[in-house]
Amino acid sequence: MTDPNHPTAADAPRAKGTPVVTDTTKVDSVGDVDGALEPGQVPTLAAREEPSRWRAAVGQIVGGSAGISVLAVVLALLVGAVLIAVTDAGVQSAAGYFFARPGDTLQAIGRAVGGAYAALFQGAIWNVRRDTFAGQIKPITDTLTFATPLIAAGLGVALAFRVGLFNIGAQGQLLVGAIFAGWVATHLQLPYGIHLIVAVIAGIVGGAVWGGIAGILRARTGAHEVIVTIMLNYVAVYLLTFLLKTPVLQAPGSTNPKSAAIEPTAELPQLFGVQFQLHLGFVLAIIATAVVWFVLNRSSLGFRFRAVGENPHAARVAGMNVKNLYLWAMLISGGLAGLAATSQVLGGSLTSGFSVGVDAGIGFDAITVALLGRSRPVGVFVAGVLFGAFKAGGYTMQAAQNVPVDVVLVVQSIIVLLIAAPPLVRAVFRLPIPVPRAPRAARPSKAEVSQ
Repeated sequence: MTDPNHPTAADAPRAKGTPVVTDTTKVDSVGDVDGALEPGQVPTLAAREEPSRWRAAVGQIVGGSAGISVLAVVLALLVGAVLIAVTDAGVQSAAGYFFARPGDTLQAIGRAVGGAYAALFQGAIWNVRRDTFAGQIKPITDTLTFATPLIAAGLGVALAFRVGLFNIGAQGQLLVGAIFAGWVATHLQLPYGIHLIVAVIAGIVGGAVWGGIAGILRARTGAHEVIVTIMLNYVAVYLLTFLLKTPVLQAPGSTNPKSAAIEPTAELPQLFGVQFQLHLGFVLAIIATAVVWFVLNRSSLGFRFRAVGENPHAARVAGMNVKNLYLWAMLISGGLAGLAATSQVLGGSLTSGFSVGVDAGIGFDAITVALLGRSRPVGVFVAGVLFGAFKAGGYTMQAAQNVPVDVVLVVQSIIVLLIAAPPLVRAVFRLPIPVPRAPRAARPSKAEVSQ
């Protein structure tokens, strides 16, 4: 008990407007040293001020999922710049007399890195050296052409991720989709328009069938989809290799394992004329992005997908058929990979015939795209365009600056590493650790308010 005849320091007079301190815990304030408050000491008003809303908003944006993805790309490009500088012959020559003339080394580094990334930009976005407008915008059309199958396949992998399935079988699903679409496009004689629609549907069905195999095995036997899809990738590769040596797909009169040329009625029409490779497949990728977004965020099926992905046991208790949802997820995921196959087989440079390398690494790049896009449809679309830019600009960078195209692969690999380790990105850029938001208090009912 407090003796009224012996007032404590807390009862001492204080200035008007000074806040009362009832706890002597550690307080950081202007002019104070970190430590416990002395009896009677009060913190200044500056110590109690919270960060401004703008500063908090910037911290949430930069430290959020999208911010981490952007910073991961930036950091990967910085690492790529180091690799370009280290492997450049001019930088190595100037480094031999660095202590005598350090400026030469810095200039050589600037020329090497700046020239490489300038070539990457000119090959992927805009080529200012071309005389005509069509020539200047051709790089961006090439980027979108490369991005088209990446977006479609990435959407399939991302949708499986949202359901809690790690579908790494996009390669096999793409190859089987190519088999179906290629056979329809080379063996059937249908009117223009109908032939293209049937070929696209066939490619989607082929990918869905191959993905459904993994879905059935996961749903009915509990077989892990990672092992199953890996094995199905090999089966698809050797199945396509075999069919390209038989009349099913092999061009008539040819001994090479290559398909016949696609019928003109089944080709994806080019959007901006023959001088550009961008075709209708990019429009289909945009439509697929919108459809997947709607399914995941605005449909009951998407709600069940997300519920199973968050907690399959709770979803099962809530009455959801988890096994059927696994099957549907793999069917849709495989179908999207099949859509990517149609853009490869029916459009671009492969209309003259395709071989076993028709996937061009898209199946595994789709996993990277889905990770970078945080398994969100819009994020996957942006990530697909970014990786399409890497593919389109990487060859220009190699041709113009003699920079190995493998540098682009290293940059992509580092992006995956950083996406998988967000704490590493936060540590490098000294970002605050995100604090989960406290749940909002329930609003009082009218009855409680009236009382």
